[in-house]
Amino acid sequence: MHQTFDAALEINLLHANQAGADHNRAHFDAWGITCFNLMSSPGAGKTVLLEKTLATLSSELKLAVIEGDMTTELDADRLRQYGVPVIAINTGRSCHLDAKMVAGGLHRLEQEHNPAELEVVFVENVGNLVCPAEFEVGEHAKVALLSLTEGEDKPLKYPIMFREANCLLITKMDLAPYLEADLQRIEANIRQMNSQATIIPVSARTGEGLDAWFNWVRQQVSKCNRSRPHRHLSAETPLAQI
Repeated sequence: MHQTFDAALEINLLHANQAGADHNRAHFDAWGITCFNLMSSPGAGKTVLLEKTLATLSSELKLAVIEGDMTTELDADRLRQYGVPVIAINTGRSCHLDAKMVAGGLHRLEQEHNPAELEVVFVENVGNLVCPAEFEVGEHAKVALLSLTEGEDKPLKYPIMFREANCLLITKMDLAPYLEADLQRIEANIRQMNSQATIIPVSARTGEGLDAWFNWVRQQVSKCNRSRPHRHLSAETPLAQI
């Protein structure tokens, strides 16, 4: 009985979160925004990837970031240096962002900026290989990062994140000469979970793979723009009216 109750509670929580995620996505679509949800374990390189991305793409796309962290705004402060809107969300004890938290971030974004002038929102999720993959936030694409230092077995041990991702970045490739990691084995393990995702080995230090990542982002933005109705909202249009 206890296991049945727990399973039912989990289903209800995920169902409620999915409804909230769909609501968030409707806002993104109405504003003409493409949203990316970046997920990984702590220290895999999400923030430095965003730093490189903001530095390169902010000259051609209007970007913003919703930055999830458990207790601080350290990563948010790093990203604010690039002159783009950054909304920080502290989750407290929660090990992931959920749709309700991101909805709160969208309300703040609407209060402080004009979302209809934006083209891309990156959501940097809390560092965790389990929960972020189960809770959609309204994103159009999920991006998972796996650092070369984490081992070849992570896609097999934490399958949900790798199964759900649209793009998988294998980070810290500059450390390859100092590790015994087998890149082909990592990619093979990812493919066991996900045969369709784009896999890009990258290094923020050397720049390896970053152009491929930037091009993938551009392609997703173009794809979303082609698929959605041409509808944009002014700063005066409240979220509740969408």
